[in-house]
Amino acid sequence: MNPKVDAFISNAKKWQPEIIQLRKLLLDCGLTEEFKWRNPCYCFQGNNVVLIGGFKEYCALSFFKGTLLQDSNRFLCKPGENSQAVRFFKFTHLEEIIAQKAIIKAYVYEAIEIEKAGLKVILKSNTELELVEELQIALNKNPTLKIAFKALTPGRQRAYNLYFSAPKQSKTRETRIENYIPRILNGKGFNDCICGMSKKMPNCDGSHKYIEGENK
Repeated sequence: MNPKVDAFISNAKKWQPEIIQLRKLLLDCGLTEEFKWRNPCYCFQGNNVVLIGGFKEYCALSFFKGTLLQDSNRFLCKPGENSQAVRFFKFTHLEEIIAQKAIIKAYVYEAIEIEKAGLKVILKSNTELELVEELQIALNKNPTLKIAFKALTPGRQRAYNLYFSAPKQSKTRETRIENYIPRILNGKGFNDCICGMSKKMPNCDGSHKYIEGENK
């Protein structure tokens, strides 16, 4: 068990029982527990397999290569229209997780077999990425921003586009874009470290939070 995940669960204001149960299931499957992107992450031989996430209306298991899972029960869903690899398994209450324990483990074991086989998700060309309207407008209005965004890797462009397109209200999408303009201009991806303290460069693993806490 990772102490950072212990702290995450202790501080969880919602879905705490569900997260505890999902954690137990994943550890029972023999995965290594880490803490990435501010959430519990479970790996096999150093490769990310599944992430536990808590949202407003549900908690979820996010399979990094979910699109490769057979999903014969049709439980998985896309986190966004442009998602090419990740698939969610959503839960709204503890009893649901307990009742589907065997099915959840079957999905996890299949995901592990995918890693053992070294399978990769074949991503579509970035030219096929359809940008959310508010982002396209912002790029058209700001040539410098457009150049900086186009200079990002395809994966970083997709990550931003997914994050910006998530809110239902256009105003919220515009605010998100405005807040992340400085990061884009600096050539940083949505998950990239900007504090310089991460041990998982270039990704941010939240190390600054713990380092700052120790110095207080």
